[in-house]
Amino acid sequence: MKRNLPRSTPEDRRARGAGTVVVLGLDPGTLATGYGIVERTGTRLRLVGCGSIRNDAASPMALRLQRIHGELAAVIDRSRPDEFAIESAFYGKNAQSALKLGHARGVAMLAAVERGLEVTEYSPREVKKAVAGKGTASKEQVRFMVRSILALDDTPMGLDASDAVAIAICHMHRLAGRSVKHRSWSTFVAAHPERIVQ
Repeated sequence: MKRNLPRSTPEDRRARGAGTVVVLGLDPGTLATGYGIVERTGTRLRLVGCGSIRNDAASPMALRLQRIHGELAAVIDRSRPDEFAIESAFYGKNAQSALKLGHARGVAMLAAVERGLEVTEYSPREVKKAVAGKGTASKEQVRFMVRSILALDDTPMGLDASDAVAIAICHMHRLAGRSVKHRSWSTFVAAHPERIVQ
């Protein structure tokens, strides 16, 4: 069943301006699901909003999943993103944790698909490499780089939210790479000044 709740409409895109793209990034979890909404106009990235959907550990799993689905659906309806990116499952030692993560990912993807969004997945290593330059970066390093890339000051941002924003930034980089072909290093540098380390 697909709902008639479109992602961004032509009116939304006109109001945002030509060349503007909004991405909703998601870091799923059954206790804390982080979300981050990033807008790109040209080569400029701007944080639209971020936060976490929190659940009580004592709540039954079914109610936690219902809350994730419902609150994420509301975030999508409010922000009307053009793209949806989510962290892919990783395989750790604990099968129970992986199963719970799979449940959270499933209801999150369902909320996106019900609203007409395609789902793009990125591994944790891929996100860390895109944002911090190395796939083994810590959550704190990722948050530092997210703040740096988006020129944020001391905006409060939990680790779940900063991971979700990093996923959105990773997707923005992928979109930019797909749509723009650079003929030389100088055109690449001009298009991506935020990637220059001084």
